[in-house]
Amino acid sequence: MKPALNTAANAPASTAPPGADHTCPAPGRGMSLRRLYLLRFGYLVMGGGFAVFKWPAFITHDGPWPLWEGVVQCILVAMSVLALLGLKYPVKMLPILLFESLWKLTWLAVVALPQLTGEGLDAATMEEFTKMLWVVVILAVIPWGYVARQYLAAPGDRWRSRSTARTDLLL
Repeated sequence: MKPALNTAANAPASTAPPGADHTCPAPGRGMSLRRLYLLRFGYLVMGGGFAVFKWPAFITHDGPWPLWEGVVQCILVAMSVLALLGLKYPVKMLPILLFESLWKLTWLAVVALPQLTGEGLDAATMEEFTKMLWVVVILAVIPWGYVARQYLAAPGDRWRSRSTARTDLLL
């Protein structure tokens, strides 16, 4: 009697969930440990800064919040929690750093720059302007090559189930 050939039926079962892509490398693969620690530093600056400066006022606030101040404070506290999660998962949480950079750069371009080129910044805008400049730290730690490869050059996730795509190919 001949031994059974190694067929798909005899192969060990996969531990990956059904429908998982096996072509995607693990996040951060190929990224140096130094780069990962730089990312963690960015998360620490962002999350730690919010924890030190926003959480105490958020926790001790008495009474109802004015609508937009409440919205902003809740978003900032949530962002700080996500940034602190970035200490453990620096690559997976990269969109948090991208969001932080994008909204601050947008504010600088749309709010601060017109005032700077005009009559100058008033005291309140100047105070926010100096806070916004911390975005330089975040911009410095973001691995821009990785961002370009993963978010711009790499193919996106599929839009249809695999069975629908196969049916369309047969037509």
